[in-house]
Amino acid sequence: MNIPDAEPIRCLLLQVRDADDPMGPHETASFQRIMAPLPTRIAVFDLLSRPLHARDLDDVDLVLMGGSGSYSATSTDPWLETALASLRLVHAAQVPAFASCWGFQGMAAAMGGEVIRDRSRAEVGTYEIELTPAGRTDPVFSYLGGRFRAQLGHEDLVETLPPRTTLLASSARVTHQAYRFEDAPIYCTQFHPELDAAGLCSRLQEYPRYAEEVTGRTMEEVLERFHDAREAEHLIPRFAELHVHR
Repeated sequence: MNIPDAEPIRCLLLQVRDADDPMGPHETASFQRIMAPLPTRIAVFDLLSRPLHARDLDDVDLVLMGGSGSYSATSTDPWLETALASLRLVHAAQVPAFASCWGFQGMAAAMGGEVIRDRSRAEVGTYEIELTPAGRTDPVFSYLGGRFRAQLGHEDLVETLPPRTTLLASSARVTHQAYRFEDAPIYCTQFHPELDAAGLCSRLQEYPRYAEEVTGRTMEEVLERFHDAREAEHLIPRFAELHVHR
């Protein structure tokens, strides 16, 4: 690859989390872990504090987006439109970006897709994902073959993809599990490539309402659905290798 070991990949992690949310540092550490052994430096930008400006993307090689704690891409509160404007800026700037979970939903909402809340299709645990024909030939996803497991924790989902996107993967319950933009170097996944089973367990224990309120199961029953999904953990570094150019 063309990224010298002496020059770390400069990542900007866009977060939508309260300042005291312990999953903020946990998320940063999860992305740092998954990028290894690529040399990586991750800075955090809080989308709840202020909007992103073009200057904030100066010297950024890779934008990352993950979950959001208690914040939803279906919200009607003013913060959401400000955050979505920031995501549109990332798209316009053509900076390579990888978005998971809320980032997946946020990018869809920002660029003309539809995000809804549907607990009948909520997925919390480790699920099987299947690549579409486009996913099987995609440079980033093709190594996964046809089917793979991934970590999920969501009750919101993307009902309609934005224009100029390609669907890459689906699950039995949710059609839109991964897509790429055709006019920008941006990939988005509903699932969490940055999380292993232990990381997902930490998330659920921090947000315990997901157990009974969202899934209708006990915490113990939900934890039984957690398994390793190591194949999916290579997605983000593979994306970086293919799309980050220094």
